[in-house]
Amino acid sequence: MKNLKSIALALVVVLSTAVTAQTKNINTSTSTIEWVGKKVTGQHNGTVNFKDGAVVLKKNKLVGGTFTVDMTSLTATDLSGEYQGKLNGHLKADDFFGTDKFPTATLVFKKIGTKSANVYNVTADLTIKGITKPVTFELTVSGNTATTAFNVDRTKYDIKYGSKSFFDSIGDKAISDEFELKVALKF
Repeated sequence: MKNLKSIALALVVVLSTAVTAQTKNINTSTSTIEWVGKKVTGQHNGTVNFKDGAVVLKKNKLVGGTFTVDMTSLTATDLSGEYQGKLNGHLKADDFFGTDKFPTATLVFKKIGTKSANVYNVTADLTIKGITKPVTFELTVSGNTATTAFNVDRTKYDIKYGSKSFFDSIGDKAISDEFELKVALKF
């Protein structure tokens, strides 16, 4: 009987000190994704919106994250009117992101290492156009925000339009294989 009480007491202590993970959903209306695509003769920039997303914390340490991006919201912000409409249409077409067939992109954290206080090295699976490839970036978490900036090689996701890697004679119409993302999460 005494052993049973000791076991029960130990179990209560273990369960009461167990830390559960806390999921923090992002605010999709205030969280932002800004992109920059460069070409030989200049660049374009714009935004794309989150559909949903969350980070997972345990003892205030980042342990996970999952995000869905609404690719149909992709828009250039450096142009307006007819030129903006043309670029947006081209970016949403099959030779770029194919948003009719692939209306969302996802990012799922797979490996997280601590670089320093509130700064994490994250390896995640990024899925664009149904193709999943790993990406690595630093994420800074501070209070109810998290920020990162990283590059994505679009050719890994079958987005080859204007790539000098695939079209040698493209000359000054070449578009960089990488595009830049700057992300600000608010939860």
